[in-house]
Amino acid sequence: MIANYGYADGEGEFYITVDTAPCATCEARPCVKACPASLLVEEEDPYGDIAIAVDELKRKKLRYECAPCKAGEDFETLPCVAACPFGSISHSW
Repeated sequence: MIANYGYADGEGEFYITVDTAPCATCEARPCVKACPASLLVEEEDPYGDIAIAVDELKRKKLRYECAPCKAGEDFETLPCVAACPFGSISHSW
């Protein structure tokens, strides 16, 4: 299942997209550990599998929560994207 977390406003669209199907087979969940803002959490999906989601309290603040990684020249690839062994995470901006 493809899950989009975030929002759109006058400044643009700020979404993190997660393909949750591979999450069910990933026990290590390196993306959760890689996110310095602790945005990613484990959550049960509608099929009863454990998948990755964006913390509900942070979904409306993604533009700001992700800013340190997106603006930082220290990261060639965003930590959460780089950590996912399945390539299941992407950002819309």
